[in-house]
Amino acid sequence: MDIKLVVPTLALKDKALEYRKEHFDFHEYVINGSEMFDKMDTYEEWLSRITRNKNLDTVDSNWVVTDTFFAVRKSDEKIIGIIDFRHELNDFLKPFGNSGYSVRPSERRKGYATEMLRLLLLHAKKSGYKEIYLSVEKENKPSHQTILKNGGTLEKTFMFEGEEIYRYKVEL
Repeated sequence: MDIKLVVPTLALKDKALEYRKEHFDFHEYVINGSEMFDKMDTYEEWLSRITRNKNLDTVDSNWVVTDTFFAVRKSDEKIIGIIDFRHELNDFLKPFGNSGYSVRPSERRKGYATEMLRLLLLHAKKSGYKEIYLSVEKENKPSHQTILKNGGTLEKTFMFEGEEIYRYKVEL
């Protein structure tokens, strides 16, 4: 697969804003795995937030140490998706797991999410993790397939804000 995970930088601002705009143009106002990129007023504000959240000494007191990556297509350097890795799980995150991810609408159903998750699992393993947890809404069949293709096993289901959520475990 022709993608790599890269740490967001100021140099990626225009491509990142184009990525976010495509989600919004498709009436998707929540970008999973984006560390609130969908909510920030400026790219610089978001970049500062994710940079602080990478370090235990500077992480937001309401969050956990998190690595955030853009999935960039090597052939044209286009941002295809975004994915994060939460190093720990606070009380809010325990049911949801260590990662969230999104693929831009025009690039879906091409295998990118599966490859993004595979690369993130390698990152987690290199970081010393033996397992990670992922959750997905019952109706999000493509994400279920992404997790299953990466070795996920269904651990439990639960309700959140009126939706049934499936939680998976992936052994690394």
